[in-house]
Amino acid sequence: MDEETIVRSEAESWSVARCADEEDPAVETAEEAKEPAEADINELCKDMFSKMATYLTGELTATSEDYKLLENMNKLTSLKYLEMKDIAINISRNLKDLNQKYAALQPYLEQINLIEEQVAALEQAAYKLDAYSKKLEAKYKKLEKR
Repeated sequence: MDEETIVRSEAESWSVARCADEEDPAVETAEEAKEPAEADINELCKDMFSKMATYLTGELTATSEDYKLLENMNKLTSLKYLEMKDIAINISRNLKDLNQKYAALQPYLEQINLIEEQVAALEQAAYKLDAYSKKLEAKYKKLEKR
C-alpha cells in the first residue's frame, strides 16, 4: 500500500470512531488500522505466489493427465473398431459364400420338394388301393359264402 492509502485509511478509522461517540454510545468505536510490516507483506506475497503456482501446476497436471487418458481411450476404441470392422468383413464374406452355396443347392432342394409331393401322392394312391383291395376282399368273401 502506498502512503496516500494508509493516510486515507487512518482518517476513515478516526472519523468512524468520532461519529460513533457522538451518535450512539452503544456503538463500538473503530480502532486505528495498522499496516503490517513491509517484510511480512513480502513474505506473504511470496508464500501466496508459491502456493498459487503449486495449485496451478496441479490443475495443469491433472488436465494434462485427463487428456492423456482420453488419448489412450481413443486409441483403444479405434483398435476395437478396426477389430469389429474385420469381424464384419468376415461375416459378410461368409454370408456371401453361404448364399452362393444355397443358390447352388436350390435346384436339388426343388427336386426334393417335387419328390416329396410325388411320394405324398403315391402314398394317397396306396391308401386308396388298400381300401379298394379290402372292399374287393370283402365282396369276394361274400360271394364265396353264397
